Amino acid sequence: MHHQSDTTDLAQFWEQHYAARDQVWSGRANAVLAETAAGLPPGRALDLGCGEGGDAVHLAAAGWHVTAVDVSATALARTRARAEAAGVAGSVTTERHDLSEYVPEGPFDLVSAQFLQTPIEFPRPLALRRAAEALALGGLLLVVDHGSAPSWSEGQGHHLDFLSPAALFASLDLDADRFEPARLDAPERESTGPNGERGTIVDTVVAVRRVH
Repeated sequence: MHHQSDTTDLAQFWEQHYAARDQVWSGRANAVLAETAAGLPPGRALDLGCGEGGDAVHLAAAGWHVTAVDVSATALARTRARAEAAGVAGSVTTERHDLSEYVPEGPFDLVSAQFLQTPIEFPRPLALRRAAEALALGGLLLVVDHGSAPSWSEGQGHHLDFLSPAALFASLDLDADRFEPARLDAPERESTGPNGERGTIVDTVVAVRRVH
């Protein structure tokens, strides 16, 4: 199943990003998502900015029914191919959307936004608020951001705003009567640069649960 919406320069940026290489990402699920999902009963999941489908396929293999969204047609084609190869194509639906314009309606038990950051202007807080509104009662929104530039990069070439977990949660401007933070964390992990450099990077982790 594949839906298409109007695109913008954001779409052009990411389409060029994926078209430039046969494979951009490792294909492995993001560690925080895998850890979080392992503690939840499988249900309906929404993967925002699904890339080449590593997270979506991991969730589907664990019993989730996943709606995988990206603005790049190339990324979505790779997601479908990865799901087919893993034998979970029936549990992964791809949809092409510019998330500044539209977020799929729920209800979803889990909404995942893994490194949904871009140098192109993008109203991300608005998209994440819409994603939170798509949660089922008791559902979880999991946002994982780059919380720092890699230590080996000396901060050069990075154009992202690195928010603390508390600041990221506050930026979502959610109704405190309906949503509560389930995790605000900034774990550190090892990172490898394009030339094999070894170093560390901080992730910003915000998990929000819908309580009403």
